[in-house]
Amino acid sequence: MSKQSFIKGTLILLGAGIITRILGFIPRIALPRVIGAEGVGLYQLGWPFLVLILTLISGGVPLAVAKLIAQAEAEGNDKRASAILRISLTFSIILSVTLTSLSYVFAPWITKHLLTDPRVFYTFMCMGPVIITASISAVYRGYFQGKHNMIPTAVSQIAETSIRIVMILLFAFLMLPYGIHLAAAGAMVGVMIGEIGGVAVLYFHYRHGIKIKNRAAAVLEPIPAPPIGRLGIFKQIISISIPVTGSKLVGAFSYLIESILIARCLALAGIATALATAQYGALQGMVIPILLLPTALTYSLSTVLIPSLSEAAAHKDAALIHSRMNHSLRLALVSGAPFAVIMFVLAGPLCQLMYNNAEIGIMLKMMAPVALFIYLQAPLQAALQVLDRPGTALINTLISATIKLTLIYILVKQPEIGIKGAIIAFNANTILVTLLHLWAVQRTLQFTVNGYDLLKVCIAMTVTGFVCNFVMQVHWTSSETLRFLTASMTAFLTYLFMIIALKLINRTDLTRILKLGRKIVKT
Repeated sequence: MSKQSFIKGTLILLGAGIITRILGFIPRIALPRVIGAEGVGLYQLGWPFLVLILTLISGGVPLAVAKLIAQAEAEGNDKRASAILRISLTFSIILSVTLTSLSYVFAPWITKHLLTDPRVFYTFMCMGPVIITASISAVYRGYFQGKHNMIPTAVSQIAETSIRIVMILLFAFLMLPYGIHLAAAGAMVGVMIGEIGGVAVLYFHYRHGIKIKNRAAAVLEPIPAPPIGRLGIFKQIISISIPVTGSKLVGAFSYLIESILIARCLALAGIATALATAQYGALQGMVIPILLLPTALTYSLSTVLIPSLSEAAAHKDAALIHSRMNHSLRLALVSGAPFAVIMFVLAGPLCQLMYNNAEIGIMLKMMAPVALFIYLQAPLQAALQVLDRPGTALINTLISATIKLTLIYILVKQPEIGIKGAIIAFNANTILVTLLHLWAVQRTLQFTVNGYDLLKVCIAMTVTGFVCNFVMQVHWTSSETLRFLTASMTAFLTYLFMIIALKLINRTDLTRILKLGRKIVKT
């Protein structure tokens, strides 16, 4: 595969990723308006179990399938490629059906004793088909990745997200008259239908590819292939999958324990079950998604960083590595900073506009100061990946997750702190894991962060914050929405002026961003 086609494939997935992240935010805005924070809490409480089960089933399978299919393609062994797909699908389906059956058996106990809100039972039961469908989807995506064909994956992601948006809101609305617990379950049904749509797109591309291949095979003489060892293929899939799955399980298991701890500690704090569920839903389903929205851009920057850093590392050009690392960190800071300012200064009006709930603005205001650490994580993790230091990233995650869970247990159960304790724990975890990643990258590359750039970003943020707050607080109109929109636009313009004046961004940066945008559009 040529370098040009590799870049094109990367940009196709990058463009699809940005589109799906933006589209995926639509139901996050609209769903709380339909079922409220309490309904979002019921919907969110089941997610950690879904994430854990999906990680067990397909955490490393797509990578294993992609690697083995690519090897078979290089050998020109189509029969082996087909065998890899069949064995992977069989393994994933059997495992997903088994784990889904177990989740159904233990659902009453899990929802009653672990999650402290039995109403989650209905949402939990609707997760089963999602598990099976998502496991099949993961195999097909790995198959197409191994074939160096990124278009089916990109199209399926967009189709799945688009269908999910409509179905989540539709089924939540239709089931709302029968109770908020069934409305949350209806939203999960919408997720299931979206997954089915995504798999249907992947299967269509697969069958289309098979037809084309059969026509070509009818013209060409068949090449004799070596015998296929199915047991050997299965062992290869397992050997590649287990290390990757193990790494991902750390995050999934931490997420599960976190949700259980928050729910139980809120109960220990004397908070009523319905209120505790609403608070959890507001945090996980409403506030954190706002905080993570700008990561669509920082993720894009990290995706572009990987090949550029790899190239510099291959040539052992230390100066170029340091330059590109500092450049990517600066761009992550510069691109994320204005969003952090708006989330801090305009937290209440922003939550009112998006969710019709200004009260949760205090949560967003508490979390906004650590947003920059979140945006720095993507390029730092990309650097650790290029430097072959996944073990370091795993250890850093384990340390920070342990501290986060400890803080949740200590703080959340105190009545005077409650859900704010979870926010403090989240902030501490975010800061710690980012600093640990930064320390690991600095120690490996022997480079230092440009402190002058950090100072200039802080100055630009401070000036932007004051201007934004002034425009919002002056009652030049009775419409809060109009003042919010004007304050936001003024903030962005002020920030743009400041970063140009402080020379935080130059013509080269703008050219690179524009080139990336053009490449995504062309693909």
